[in-house]
Parts: sequence; C-alpha cells; structure tokens
Amino acid sequence: MNLAFWRRNNDGQPRKRKSAVREWLDAAIFAIIAATLIRTFIFEAYTIPTPSMEKTLLVNDFLFVSKISYGPRIPNTPLAVPFTHHTLPGTKYTKAYSEAVHWPYKRLPGFTDIKRNDVVVFNFPEGDTVALEQQDQSYYGLVRSLGRDAVWESYHVTSRPVDKRENYIKRCVAEAGDTLSIRDGVVFINSRQAPIPPESERRYMVQTNGDPLNPERLDELDVTPNPDATLSAGLFLYNLTPGNVSALKNFPVVKSIKPYFSGEQSVFPYDTANYHWTEENFGPLYIPKKGATVKLDSSNIAIYDRVIRVYEGNTLESKNGQFYINNKPADSYTFKMNYYWMMGDNRNNSLDSRYWGFVPEDHVVGKAWLIWMSYGNGSIRWSRLFRTIK
Repeated sequence: MNLAFWRRNNDGQPRKRKSAVREWLDAAIFAIIAATLIRTFIFEAYTIPTPSMEKTLLVNDFLFVSKISYGPRIPNTPLAVPFTHHTLPGTKYTKAYSEAVHWPYKRLPGFTDIKRNDVVVFNFPEGDTVALEQQDQSYYGLVRSLGRDAVWESYHVTSRPVDKRENYIKRCVAEAGDTLSIRDGVVFINSRQAPIPPESERRYMVQTNGDPLNPERLDELDVTPNPDATLSAGLFLYNLTPGNVSALKNFPVVKSIKPYFSGEQSVFPYDTANYHWTEENFGPLYIPKKGATVKLDSSNIAIYDRVIRVYEGNTLESKNGQFYINNKPADSYTFKMNYYWMMGDNRNNSLDSRYWGFVPEDHVVGKAWLIWMSYGNGSIRWSRLFRTIK
C-alpha cells in the first residue's frame, strides 16, 4: 500500500518538497490562526495592572479568562493586527484595527449566565471616546473637570468600537433586574446585604494608644504600607481585609478600628440636583434588564440617558418637558440588553460602576478563571500559581 499517496501529483509523480522557508511560513500562519481562534472563542491571558481587586487579585497576577463560560463574543472589528488590542506596538496613536468591516453584537451560547459575585473582564463602558494622552482616565471625567473645549485642544481624541475599548476586571455585585443600594460602604442587593469577598479590602481608621503598629507584624499580615497612613498621633489609615481587622483587634496597642468614609460625591449619575449619592452611600438604583420598561422623567433621565443613546443606539431629545426617542414622543423606555453593576474588591481604591454606571452585556469579555503566574517584589509568588479565582 502506498502510504505517501498524498505526496504525488495527478500524474503519479512525487510532489516537490517544500523549502524550509515555506515550511516555516506555513507553520507560522497556522499558529497565528490557531492562537487567534483560541483567544477569540476559548480563553485569553490578561494581566492585573492596578490594585482595585486586592487582595483577591494582586498587581502582576497573570490570568486566564474563559470566553466560553458566558459564550464567546463575535468580534465587532474582525480586521485587526493579530495579538494586538487597539494600538500598534511601538506607536502612540496608530490603530491596530480597521473599521472598514463592522459586525453587530452577537454572542455564541455559553455554559452559564453572569451571576452575582463572578469576577468578570469587560470593555470599559466609557471607553467609546478616549483622550490618547490620558488613557487611564475617563474622557467624560476629563470633560466634567476641564470642559470639552479644553480637552479637545489639549489631547488627541479618538473613538473606539466596543471590542477595542480598554479591558477592566471587577466583581459583578448586581445582575440585570436587581436593585442596588450602598449604606455606609456595605452593599445591599434587593434589600439584602451582599456577601463580602473574604479577601476584599476596605479603608479603616485604626486608633492606638499612641504607638505605631509594628511594621513586621503588618508585613506578616500582608497589610500594604500607606505613605499617608498617619492621620494624627495614634490614628492611622489602612486598607484591611476582614481577616486583617480581626487580627489587629487582638494587638495590645489597638484601641478601636472603624470604617473610614471619604464622602466623595462625584459619582454616577452626576446629577446633584436629584441625587446626593456618594461612593459609600448610594442608591437605591434599578439595574436594567432586557425587556423591562421604566418610566422616564426629569429626575431619572440622567441615569438612563447613556443606556438609551450610546449603548442601545437611539436618539434622545427633550423639548418643552417632553422626551423624544427616535423622534417619537416617549414617557417610558424598554431595554434591549441586560446590564450589570461591577465593583472592585478594594472598594476605596476602585474606579467602578459607582463612577461610570452600568456595564452592558455586549461589553462583557469573559469570566476570570485561573491565575497561572504571579510575581511581586522581584520574585514569583509561588503560593498564587494555578489558583482558581473566586
């Protein structure tokens, strides 16, 4: 039997052997296609750049994020340079994708829906417009603080499709259809207190007898030093987990530990005439659910304005006290997508939904699954390797 029949031409003669260059080129093309399909439809690697999820996730944790858990999302912009996100490496402003072809949002079936307490990777909802020199800040936050004209004069401003916006990672604390409240820093969902992640951090004032806390003991507890920790003699400010609080209460020098409230008022929906919410006292707020209808009036339009106009692609105008959606009078709106409320586990050091509102379902990338590598202080954190994320 001829076991090499595929190597012959139609005339029965053996095919010419490929050159080494051709073989390497074929292997490279296959590898690029295979890796792109895996990254798009199965899982992708991400890195934690900020401490907003400490101590659940640490800076320089390397994660695998499952795309198949919630169903892989079909790319909006399929024409892109492989293994890049939104900007070509080595450049400041050159896009790594083309918008010549744009596909509408579609998600393939997954194994589960997004649930409360899931750690989720998603595209930054306010990332549709970006000041390129200040990409770590919200464009809309810059406009609120500096004014639109000043931002456009000072920065290069560009727009981005959903799948090319910055990737964020937070915990889903409220699903579509929930009602969320925050009272003195404690989250309530549908009037019930939400579970507190065991490794989450919160800012506390620690009152001692006047002596500072032993830095070696703090290091043992993995309490991160804060350069502004000293408020006054014997009064210190620390980010602590629930376990840290329990341990510090047993220190002889500690007299009391109380949550610290900043009173920050620059929060969503930035309508101080109708909402005097802060990062620690917020809501109640309804999280939009697909098919649900809400009444619209002057007191709540700031909450749903961006949902109606930006996320769901309608026109919205107000004339003489009457709202017009797609040029038709409207006193209510029915949502086309599900939305979620995302917050960091390091609640006092996290820019999250309290500042930019809802996360639409079409922005969801995947579920954080596994830490495959972690390093800090110049060495590998061996205890964190291959730890699943909860």
